[in-house]
Amino acid sequence: MPADILHLRQCGQAISFLSTLRRTSQRRLNAVLIATRGSRLPRTATLTTSPAALCILMLLFSIHLPAQNQSNKNTAVPVGWLLAGSNPRGYEAGLDPQASYHGFPSAYLKAKQSATEGFGTLMQEFSAGQYAGKRVRLRASVKAEEVADWAGLWMRVDKGSTIVSFDNMMDRPIKGTTTWQDYEVILDVPQDATSIAFGILVNKSGSVWLNSVKFESVGLDVPTTAKAPARLPEGPANLNFEN
Repeated sequence: MPADILHLRQCGQAISFLSTLRRTSQRRLNAVLIATRGSRLPRTATLTTSPAALCILMLLFSIHLPAQNQSNKNTAVPVGWLLAGSNPRGYEAGLDPQASYHGFPSAYLKAKQSATEGFGTLMQEFSAGQYAGKRVRLRASVKAEEVADWAGLWMRVDKGSTIVSFDNMMDRPIKGTTTWQDYEVILDVPQDATSIAFGILVNKSGSVWLNSVKFESVGLDVPTTAKAPARLPEGPANLNFEN
């Protein structure tokens, strides 16, 4: 059995749990599963060959919470934010007044153990209405401590149950221990987009602190950070294996 399919099955329990949050997310998961077997992903999505990274992509695609579920029972999490991911119980989030930056307290997200399975994300989701037809930027200051695998900001734009734009900094991850640094994710929001989700994630181990978060519209002269999908050939090739 191919390694990527094996790891997808190992992710199945977490995927099933997240699917119950919203029925329409199942169609999104099915689309990604089909893509791993050779079909195309949605036009603006980018697929990595790493099994662990593929699982994270699938789960970030699936996190789509209805408004009535956005009252977080974990009172430590900042108001307006949610603790989610493939293993949210393996992570904790809250405010850290001791890690103030630019005169404001910081939010933190950290793995409870040195080698937690799965990833956690501190996130929020909202209507795309006022940003429809615009290019938007998520910018934040982040510092990290002992991030052995990776961490990053992420943003996703949806049209109903279809993902139309996505970036999670997988190609420029936050690793190790760092001082405060500025990061950004920039995506286009189609005129018919319905929702936007964003946050910060940590995979497996380490801690991150988040400060100076800003979400804003930018001009079209500001380039997006999402990678364009690889261009497909115009047709089949070398069917007789001649070279």
